[in-house]
Amino acid sequence: MADPVPPTMEEARRHQMYPVLTAAELRRIARFGRKQHFRAGEFLARTGGSSPGMSVILSGRIAILGHDGLGHVSPIADMGPGDFAAELAELAGQPAMVDVRAEEDVEALIVPHDQLRALMVADADLGERIMRALILRRVRLIEANVVGPILVGELTQPGMIRLQGFLTRNGQPHTILDPETDPDAAKMIERLSPDADEYPLVVCPDGTILRNPGEQELARCIGLLRESAEPRVYDIAIVGSGPAGLSTAVYAASEGLSVLVVETRAFGGQAGASARIENYLGFPTGISGQALTARAFVQAQKFGAQFVIPLEVARLECGGGLSRPMTLEMTDGWKVQAKTVVIASGARYRKLSLPNLGDFLNRGLWYWASPIEAKLCANAEVVIVGGGNSAGQAAVFLSGHAAKVWILVRGSGLAETMSRYLIDRIASAPNIEVLAETEIVELVGTEQSGLRGVTWRHRPSGTDTHRPIRHVFQFLGAEPATEWMQECGIDVDRTGFIRTGADVEAPCPKRPPLAYETNVQGVFAVGDVRYGSVKRVGAAIGEGANVVAQIHGVLEAMGEAAEKAP
Repeated sequence: MADPVPPTMEEARRHQMYPVLTAAELRRIARFGRKQHFRAGEFLARTGGSSPGMSVILSGRIAILGHDGLGHVSPIADMGPGDFAAELAELAGQPAMVDVRAEEDVEALIVPHDQLRALMVADADLGERIMRALILRRVRLIEANVVGPILVGELTQPGMIRLQGFLTRNGQPHTILDPETDPDAAKMIERLSPDADEYPLVVCPDGTILRNPGEQELARCIGLLRESAEPRVYDIAIVGSGPAGLSTAVYAASEGLSVLVVETRAFGGQAGASARIENYLGFPTGISGQALTARAFVQAQKFGAQFVIPLEVARLECGGGLSRPMTLEMTDGWKVQAKTVVIASGARYRKLSLPNLGDFLNRGLWYWASPIEAKLCANAEVVIVGGGNSAGQAAVFLSGHAAKVWILVRGSGLAETMSRYLIDRIASAPNIEVLAETEIVELVGTEQSGLRGVTWRHRPSGTDTHRPIRHVFQFLGAEPATEWMQECGIDVDRTGFIRTGADVEAPCPKRPPLAYETNVQGVFAVGDVRYGSVKRVGAAIGEGANVVAQIHGVLEAMGEAAEKAP
């Protein structure tokens, strides 16, 4: 008898994507949900509508359907007894991404969002199977191009690149239609007659059409951004969701604290844009920043942390002592209260000192290197400005797509600012060249045409070189994002990085300052935004974990102060 043929990768992945629950597992889930009956043709969930949570099928059959804003319906899966309908949107309590329709009379066990999270924490083995399925289903939805918003426009339009990057970095399924090749897109353009500055058009899941929307408008259209009408008081509000903020969220939420995370653009911060991180503990073959931070993002949601993306904090009101919560006010006027605040807003890359720099953002000037930008740079020359690890990772990644990669550094070389493994990899790449003591002095082009050329200068000799390069990537070191919290009197150094611990006066006269505590009691800083921090992913994650232990002590003191208050 021949040996059984092992399953292919696709077959094994499908088995994990659509596991069938046993009778024993169904009994374990039962206490987290309620039974509900649906008649044939009735919908358990509708695209863009409120999702009931996870639907576990006890009898009958259902169909999972992709339903986009143009009315196209695409079959995704059929399910029967023992199957469950859910993906990551259910874990986060976001609107449903698909239609779930009863094909015959169905009895289902409905597990609401909060109970789904409780199930995954309480039953580790079952929770692991469900979590793996949710993640794989999201990946399939991203690959399938049958759900989420539809972006209509040319692939190289600045607005298209901006919105595509926002959706991709936030793990949101979407479809891109080019009117040059797609009949539906061409008909839409003909009917709506958009002006040049109204591209791309965005078709929301409910059919609403937006014209070159901002990230917040797009996020509301897909249900990613939902602000509470009655803000609660959180134990911790975290500003920023890079590695430090995500780490704080995971550890705090897993210990039962209520957590809100506010992020201006996408989870992951600068680390999330790294093509490959090879010196992070436990990943000998490396891992992309997107993959690493996406895991942490889902992990934090599993424990109940709430995220609002994209939203920017405008100011922090520090309150009046231990018995009063602090208030974060957003740029759109929404306010939320928290007993403690963790500033993990990171640092942003500095910009080149050139007068026409703003003309080329998303028109040849980039601050991260993702597959979106790499596709635009195929077989072309590119310039990378900067000598840190982010610049090195970008150079190695882009060298697989571009014809030539120039790395420009102001210093004498890369040894003082870049990890050895990256330096060695750059040296071995035949299409990467490092120019030391060199800086860009001119960008050529217009806002309409985009970047058309670059001039750089070798500072010791004064020699200028001009090349018709249309893509420049900036990784120029960091400056902190701390303007919004200045009203509170939080102590910063001369460049804006937040002082903590032994570098500040004690916020409470009865004790010395805690390691990550600022001079304002209840306000902490972790990660790149903190003065004296090590600018590495591992260090930021460690700080995020450690600060939670310090916060517990402050929250206990707050509880005691509240009890004594008149």
